[in-house]
Amino acid sequence: QVQLVESGGGLVQAGGSLRLSCAASGRTFSSYAMGWFRQAPGKEREFVAAVSWTGINTYYADSVKGRFTISRYNAKNTVYLQMNSLKPEDTAVYSCAAGRPYSEYVRDFDYYGMDYWGKGTLVTVSS
Repeated sequence: QVQLVESGGGLVQAGGSLRLSCAASGRTFSSYAMGWFRQAPGKEREFVAAVSWTGINTYYADSVKGRFTISRYNAKNTVYLQMNSLKPEDTAVYSCAAGRPYSEYVRDFDYYGMDYWGKGTLVTVSS
C-alpha cells in the first residue's frame, strides 16, 4: 500500500513559482513511477508530468514543457513538481499518483490506470 499526500499549493501571481510536494508512505514507493495530474474547474483531468521509478526518465505535457520540472527523492519518499512562469491557465487542483512499478516508460499515463492517488492541492494563479 502507498498513501500519497500533496502539499505546496496556494495563490501566486502570474509569472511566479511554486513547488508542489507529494509525500508517500509505504515501503514500496521507490518502485513506482509517479505522475502529476491536474483538474481545472469545469474541465477534465489532464496529465502534467511523470517520472520513472529510478528518476532517470521524465515526460511532460506540451502545455508545461520548459516551465515545470518533476523530480523525486526516494530516500525521502517524495516527488516534487517545480512550477515556474505560472500562468492563470495553470490554475487547478494538482494530484500525484503512483503506478507502473519498475517501469522506465513514462508516456501515455492515464489517471485511472494508476495504482494509488493523492487527494490533491489547489494552485491558483492570478493575472
